[in-house]
Amino acid sequence: MNKFWPYTVPGISDREFTRAKVPMTKEEIRALALCRARLAPEQTVWDVGAGTGSLTVEAALFTPGGRVYAVEKNADGVELIHKNCAKFGVEHVEVISGTAPAALAGLPRPHRVFVGGSGGNLEEILDVCGQKLVDGGIVVLALISPRNLACALQRLAAAPFVELEGIHVQASRLEKLGQEHFFRATNGVWLLSAKKEAQ
Repeated sequence: MNKFWPYTVPGISDREFTRAKVPMTKEEIRALALCRARLAPEQTVWDVGAGTGSLTVEAALFTPGGRVYAVEKNADGVELIHKNCAKFGVEHVEVISGTAPAALAGLPRPHRVFVGGSGGNLEEILDVCGQKLVDGGIVVLALISPRNLACALQRLAAAPFVELEGIHVQASRLEKLGQEHFFRATNGVWLLSAKKEAQ
């Protein structure tokens, strides 16, 4: 919450973000992912495959005094993350240009991890999450590929992860066509979350 987003709830409209041909987590999915993450002040957050930085921005708004690391391999995406962070006045974000999991090396241990894009390295990224998350930390994934869903379900059902939860979200948005209104369906997304078991 700040002067650019003076509310205590997530869900910044997609149209408020600077965009290009870079994937973006849509506002309905973003809001649910943020709720699943149970964000709090002073947390360290990783946003892996950050795209345009829409989720990075909102995570930063809910973690004052913390640090958000936005990891993105696409150069256009990196530029957009910087622009969107500046637009919304979030200054405790560090943008990491690189491919996960290699780009995660050396980052501080996170309290929360969001995984959007994985570049075909989802299993390895989740292995790093299992190693680096603080005890009780939460990982949240937004998935559109059945292959990635199968991989994530298998990995998050095993130690050190516990409390695996998931939903499938299929939102439809109201649009106007001529004199009529109708609902246009968006792509379905699987949203998974799990906690790292306390040792």
